[in-house]
Amino acid sequence: MVMTAVNQKTLPPIIKAASPEREAEMRAQIRKLVGARAAPFMRQLIGAWCVIIGAISLAIWLDNVWMSLATIFLVATRQNLLGLLVHEQVHRLGSRGRYGDLITNLFAAYPLLVLTVEGYAQVHLAHHKYFYTEKDPDYARKSGTEWSIPMSRGQFARMLLQDILGINIVRLIRSKKLETDSVRDEFRRRYPTPQWVRPTFWIVVAGALSYSGGWVYFLLYWILPLLTVAQCLVRLGALSEHKYNVNSTELNDSTHLIELSWWERALLPNMNFTLHHYHHMFPGLSFTTLPLVHRMYTEANLVHRENVLHGYADFIRRRILAK
Repeated sequence: MVMTAVNQKTLPPIIKAASPEREAEMRAQIRKLVGARAAPFMRQLIGAWCVIIGAISLAIWLDNVWMSLATIFLVATRQNLLGLLVHEQVHRLGSRGRYGDLITNLFAAYPLLVLTVEGYAQVHLAHHKYFYTEKDPDYARKSGTEWSIPMSRGQFARMLLQDILGINIVRLIRSKKLETDSVRDEFRRRYPTPQWVRPTFWIVVAGALSYSGGWVYFLLYWILPLLTVAQCLVRLGALSEHKYNVNSTELNDSTHLIELSWWERALLPNMNFTLHHYHHMFPGLSFTTLPLVHRMYTEANLVHRENVLHGYADFIRRRILAK
């Protein structure tokens, strides 16, 4: 694995150092929150599909260019949400039962064309275990000038334009795959989905589209959002996780923490993904418990409040365009 990282300054720290006694007390409280949360997971999954189906149905019925554009955007936001649900299940936080991976594959991963729970687990769990080392696939693939922040306004605009035109799609797909067999063997799933399920899924989908004459709508309202707007959201999500090209394995040196407003959470639902610092600190916590953990650390005066970002605009201004 070739590293091409550019040595950049570290981020201002988010979490303060605590005394051993205080740290032990906090972790004892948080251990009670660890575990899967099936009900919130399923609400997010069902809600995403309700929005997708409702928006596409309304767009077909109205047959209006403005509704079509709104639908492309809405579907893309929910496609991004489906990807985050795959991320959640990779940590076995949707369900730890026999059928958790299967359900997530069928209703979240397979519809995104390139994802499976099993495949993404190989990449993402290696990212957690080998954080910012040569064995971290995310750190390796997201190195170089493309992922270096801060950047100029022109570079940022060009990058988003390339994403929305689908030019960067191949590179973004490759970033979700793993090439190292030794790491691949390390993160095998307890209940892997049988290999025949995925081709069968797409045979059924293709048959249904052919029977109903829905291929045009599928291309317009599923493939087009996935290749364009969704890629911008994936890019924004990736940049809001970490500052790449930082030669440090300390979480405080590279990981953002962004508090979103209610309207940002409604417009771009992301399952508390911007509270990413706590996800790495406690990867066994469901997305629904991360705000509580943030509140616990804040009330314990263990958060550098001046370094917390307030919304995407603040993140872009203070981190991406800070040149």
